[in-house]
Amino acid sequence: MPEPEPPKPWMPGGDRVPEDGAIAATGMGGAMDLATSEGETLEKTPGGPEGTGPQEKPRSLWSDAWRDLRRNPVFIISGLVILFLVVISLWPSLIASGNPLTCDLAKAQEGSQPGHPFGFDGQGCDVYTRTVYGTRVSIAVGVCATLGVAILGSVLGGLAGFFGGMWDSVLSRITDIFFAIPVVLGGLVLLSVVTSNTVWPVIGFMVLLGWPQLSRIARGSVITTKQNDYVQAARALGATNSRLLLRHITPNAVAPVIVVATIALGTYIALEATLSYLGVGLKPPTVSWGIDISSASAYIRQAPHMLLWPAGALAITVLAFIMLGDAVRDALDPKLR
Repeated sequence: MPEPEPPKPWMPGGDRVPEDGAIAATGMGGAMDLATSEGETLEKTPGGPEGTGPQEKPRSLWSDAWRDLRRNPVFIISGLVILFLVVISLWPSLIASGNPLTCDLAKAQEGSQPGHPFGFDGQGCDVYTRTVYGTRVSIAVGVCATLGVAILGSVLGGLAGFFGGMWDSVLSRITDIFFAIPVVLGGLVLLSVVTSNTVWPVIGFMVLLGWPQLSRIARGSVITTKQNDYVQAARALGATNSRLLLRHITPNAVAPVIVVATIALGTYIALEATLSYLGVGLKPPTVSWGIDISSASAYIRQAPHMLLWPAGALAITVLAFIMLGDAVRDALDPKLR
């Protein structure tokens, strides 16, 4: 004969516990259903079984940096200025309808007039139009030179720091040689023999003398990063050199390179203006702030407005990129948090 079922436990109040779960008595004479699945319990309990609150997704260095940059007024102001400069360099006709090469000698050195707020230069060209169109050359030279320096310097310095040995020694001696060359003097010697009126000789000169600085920054960053535990663990698990460089070292070593390259961009814009001022950089009919400053320097007493506006635009541009670089440095440097 089948054995009789054991009697079900009684609850206060005379009711039995249901078969599909458990009911616990409360202090007020009521009952609470305990027949809840584990998944439902986890869903009802905020943050997991211990009720510690919602678990946030782990933040990376880049997400923390972006959060800090959005709250930094220096980054916002410099970013807006740079965005405006980029827009007018791509579409200068948005705010300047004239032609920068159209001149009228009858209006040479005249001051501000309706439709010509910055006056005219020594050749009778509109200073406002030339200042706006000069943004294109300066931004193009700065961006292209920075990209070339960052790519060349990062690759050479990163490989030297990763492999070390003879490759590192040879690269270090080469960078020492380039550091011994004065930039302005090197530009006077190298660019004086160039007859091209394009921006590429100037960009090539900047890349040639600018990559050693980025190379040293990248080399030191890679040497520091490759000694971390996660890199050693990946190497012990059999990761190849290419995987170590691309997946583990480069993302964590590129921050110093970005900071230095951002600050250097403004420096390259100033260097292009300096070389153009000395007559070995860009040459007419190219519209450049350096060329306009060089032309206006002879008339600074008679017509100071010819020098004021292109020099002011150059100063604001360089300052904006330096401020942007400082803000990025503060956001990416964990020691400053």
